[in-house]
Amino acid sequence: MRLHVLHHAVKEPTYGFAMIEELRRHGYELSAGTLYPILHGLERKGLLRSAKERAGGAERRVYRATPAGRKALSAAKAKVRELFGELFEDEGETS
Repeated sequence: MRLHVLHHAVKEPTYGFAMIEELRRHGYELSAGTLYPILHGLERKGLLRSAKERAGGAERRVYRATPAGRKALSAAKAKVRELFGELFEDEGETS
């Protein structure tokens, strides 16, 4: 899930409720009490940064990927590609 959060933060700035909705589209059901510790942990590791921004009349914390976050996502993608390759390398073969 952290990788998925980081992926979306690299694509565009995001905020908690929008991330909860996006993850729900992918089958994750999580509460703010689950998501915010993930966001804060990624921020502590230097992979995300956040700032308060006004949207309409409301203020919300918006998260963006840092250069370190972009680099970490790129490295994770390479590992995922390798894993998927191994998982499906025998798909076309018959015994």
